[in-house]
Amino acid sequence: MRRSEIRGHLLDTALRLFNLHGYHATGIDLLIAEAGVAKTTLYRHFETKEDLILAALERRDEQSRAEMRVFVEQRANEPYERLLATFDFLEASVRDKQFRGCIFMSAAGEHKEAVDPVFRAAVMHKRLVLAYFEELAHAARFAEPKRMAEMINLLHEGATAVAQITRTGEPVRASKRMAASLLAEEARAPKEPSARSAGAGEQATALNAGRS
Repeated sequence: MRRSEIRGHLLDTALRLFNLHGYHATGIDLLIAEAGVAKTTLYRHFETKEDLILAALERRDEQSRAEMRVFVEQRANEPYERLLATFDFLEASVRDKQFRGCIFMSAAGEHKEAVDPVFRAAVMHKRLVLAYFEELAHAARFAEPKRMAEMINLLHEGATAVAQITRTGEPVRASKRMAASLLAEEARAPKEPSARSAGAGEQATALNAGRS
């Protein structure tokens, strides 16, 4: 394998083992045995285990957010519907036989100090996902997009936590129903008039003024 392929193989193996066993319980010896590489090969790519964890989390962050965006854009056209489609993506994720809970929450749970680089990496992932929800809420013209995004995010996080216990998609479906009710009740800002309609309005005003 090429150097880049070996690095990717190591990261994929690490993510699988971290998901199955946790970060602290996954030792270097297990990782190199599962990856089928020499210890020197591992350390040639990652000087420390922390470097490996950070690179693995970065890889999963980029993959999962890109996959969510593609899934949502293929599933729905309107931003309003795309917010709901994020729950369909989440349901597909939790129904995967490899699902053991959120790998970022697990990372934060095992690296509890707020200054820990692994903890910060988990926080950054959550912030980026929240930013995507806010992007959709802005596009859907909700009056309070930040508040809406935060509520959608809480429903995602709660559904993920419960699904870790039940190992079913029902918690996500229930959260989607709650989100649909929330979206239906939330006020949305009025659309700005188009240039054509604005111009027509000005002409009508001028005509009325001339008749008076």
